[in-house]
Amino acid sequence: MTILSPLTSDADRRGLDRPGEDGVQAAAPTLWDFGGSRRARLRIRTLVTVRWLTVVGQLATVLFVRFGLGFELPLAACLTLIALSAWMNVLVHLASTSTQRQAADWEATAQLCFDILQLSGMLYLTGGSINPFSLLIIAPVVLAAATLPLRHVLGVALLAIVCIVVLAMSSLPLPGPGPIAPGVPLVNRLGNVLSRILGIAFCAGYAWQAASEAARMELALDTTNAVLAREQRLSALGALAAAAAHELGTPLATISIVAKEMARGAAEGTAAKEDADLLVSQAERCRDILRRLTADPDAADDVHGHMSLGQLVEEAVAPHTKEAQVRVEAVISGPRGEEPPDVRRLPEVLHALTSFVENAVDFARSEVLITARFDDRNITLEVKDDGPGFAPDILAKLGEPYVTSRPGAEGSRSGHIGMGLGFFISKTLMERTGGVVTFRNGKAGGAVVTVRWSRDALEAHVE
Repeated sequence: MTILSPLTSDADRRGLDRPGEDGVQAAAPTLWDFGGSRRARLRIRTLVTVRWLTVVGQLATVLFVRFGLGFELPLAACLTLIALSAWMNVLVHLASTSTQRQAADWEATAQLCFDILQLSGMLYLTGGSINPFSLLIIAPVVLAAATLPLRHVLGVALLAIVCIVVLAMSSLPLPGPGPIAPGVPLVNRLGNVLSRILGIAFCAGYAWQAASEAARMELALDTTNAVLAREQRLSALGALAAAAAHELGTPLATISIVAKEMARGAAEGTAAKEDADLLVSQAERCRDILRRLTADPDAADDVHGHMSLGQLVEEAVAPHTKEAQVRVEAVISGPRGEEPPDVRRLPEVLHALTSFVENAVDFARSEVLITARFDDRNITLEVKDDGPGFAPDILAKLGEPYVTSRPGAEGSRSGHIGMGLGFFISKTLMERTGGVVTFRNGKAGGAVVTVRWSRDALEAHVE
């Protein structure tokens, strides 16, 4: 077992959702803003296609009832309403430059309202609210709930409810084999209206919730990709710096030699002598800079594309070792006499592990323990704190976006403003590397986050 002593690094591994001096916080609102990542919008072609299907279905039903079953109904009026719906499709097609474009909110709302009114007219001619097909009036409302803003959904739903109430109060008789008694018991009418209204409320509510969750998940996944891309850019920047240092070493050495020869051959006190000395000093300065770059073990992926398990834990712990109120300790354990394995340097793992440690530091009372275990089959990282642990209602939802109990920046040791995306991003990044993430509360209290990989998934095979 190996215990890693706390580091005193000035490294700042702020994530994309953490405030910092590098301007990240200023860019964050655009990532969290739902206005930029709203729910899917209806295309003109979708509205037209659905209406054509409605036209075909209504026409087939009317013809079957009239000529197949022989029931009497106002055929001419029904066909007129069906033709009106078909003409609406033709007009929409002619007025649109492309049926592939997305419909504006008001445009989609207007077309859905037209569909409700057209269907209500068909129902009025064929029995009103007691017509079994009156259930279809829910469909436009559900479509609106899945794609339109709330105020438009409420408008479409209100129109549908008004139409249902009117149809329950007044309509032509339901087509049948014989005369249908016009008097339907009041209880039946009220029950029918209530069932349709409840159907609109529940179906629209389910559609609205599902669409909202899908939009939130899409936004969270986009944010995760942005965090990963940022970490990968930082890693690539280190590799580029190392490559530049290696490639520039030879020409700088040549410049230094030539400048020294020029300085040696120039007379003292002349401008040529001063210029040559300046070249020598600046060349030496460049070489010092390149030496510092190549001395950084994070600089080049070709040479430093792997790290020991201890280094991985050290890098995750480093930004939090200066916290005076919490002791952060790291432990590595494995089979006796076996050295910890080298693992691949993955920005995803570094970012996610640092985020887990940061969360533990924010909630810990006095201590955070990071344990790295390895055996012949698995590599496991565990982050444990001595805080209050995960609340039961939070524990069941951890790993989903926008689930948080983190205090605001004023009550957070790290200054991280909780938005509920940290665990989702970290869990997603870990899973992309093949890790299995679990959250639980320790037997003695405190929160425990565990990530387990198969050894082949994380270990670096160094030749």
